[in-house]
Amino acid sequence: MWFKTHSKIYNNIRKEEVWQLWADVNNYLRWHDDLDYCKLDGQFVVGNHFMLKPKGAPAVKVEIIELVQYKKFVDCTKFWGAKMYDIHELEETNEGLRITNTIKVTGFLSFLWVQLVAKKVAHSAPKEMEALVNLARKGHG
Repeated sequence: MWFKTHSKIYNNIRKEEVWQLWADVNNYLRWHDDLDYCKLDGQFVVGNHFMLKPKGAPAVKVEIIELVQYKKFVDCTKFWGAKMYDIHELEETNEGLRITNTIKVTGFLSFLWVQLVAKKVAHSAPKEMEALVNLARKGHG
């Protein structure tokens, strides 16, 4: 198993504002500059999935596997011989709102998918988190 976590505390932001952007999958391009598209049909609920197309890579099916409103959601992308989990968490602290993103890869071919996909996804997390927070602070523009 491989994982990489990025966590930061932000002030002047509410969990509801961040959650609204997370749940609005079809508009991820507003804060993900590395995507061609992201498409969810139906509701942002456990068991549903969305199609995500990174620039320069094939589209992948991403399943929502865990969801606790305003606190956490986990999605899973299945690759041949591995699964990549993207764990998104919100925690209210005395210092502000802690936003945490963890990328975790499991499976017998995890070493391959870490090199091909997961490292890039984890590396982009800090930049995307800043863009997400800036958009939320603007009231979703």
